[in-house]
Amino acid sequence: MRLLALAGASVALETLAPRPAAAAAADGTLVERLSVCRPGGDPLQELLRRNRDFCRTWQDAERSADPLSRATLLHESWPMHCQVRPDALAAGQRPWASVLCCADSRVAPEWIFACGAGELFEVRSAGNTAFDAGVASLEYAVAELAVPLILVMGHSGCGAVTAAMASHPLTPLLEELVTPIRASLEPGADLAQAVRHNAAAAAAALPRRSALLHQAVAEGRLTIQAAYFDIGSGEVSLV
Repeated sequence: MRLLALAGASVALETLAPRPAAAAAADGTLVERLSVCRPGGDPLQELLRRNRDFCRTWQDAERSADPLSRATLLHESWPMHCQVRPDALAAGQRPWASVLCCADSRVAPEWIFACGAGELFEVRSAGNTAFDAGVASLEYAVAELAVPLILVMGHSGCGAVTAAMASHPLTPLLEELVTPIRASLEPGADLAQAVRHNAAAAAAALPRRSALLHQAVAEGRLTIQAAYFDIGSGEVSLV
């Protein structure tokens, strides 16, 4: 962590060092171009608002029996109305939220929150736990990209949580993966409840495992929130 702090200080000093006026103006223009889709208000409420728009389109698609018709409907009614220019993204990024979620193929944050490239900083692993590389990635998002929100999102039918609740033998690496999930389980909980408990436990673990994230929360620069995504309805609810 000391090394990370020194590295962060080095970056900060470089950022504050005097630069030619032309370079500073160019950087300012890039920040503006990267921020065109950035919400003006609470990022958590913006995610939920965009998810409500997604839900309506998702449920409309459910009523079509033909896969091509569903694809056409989703394409025509997709609620994403903003995209950062590709040339700006080639030069940098300015995401306004981070999402720690499952690697499940049905759980794509850009899809669920109707976001374009450059808006979300995503960390994905089966079971959305606070794993080492994931925590380090989120430290980068907060320290270097100034992301103000981390949403830890579990989902319905999660295979990793299902495996943690069962007694079937797993490979050594899978056993390691489900260990923190098992620690979050409560007696008598069904799968949906277990997923919510796991998301809440992972959210609580982030500032415990990272002094950098803990400090950002304490200073009011970062919010960490757990959530649950229901695949069938498309709805995200807070935990």
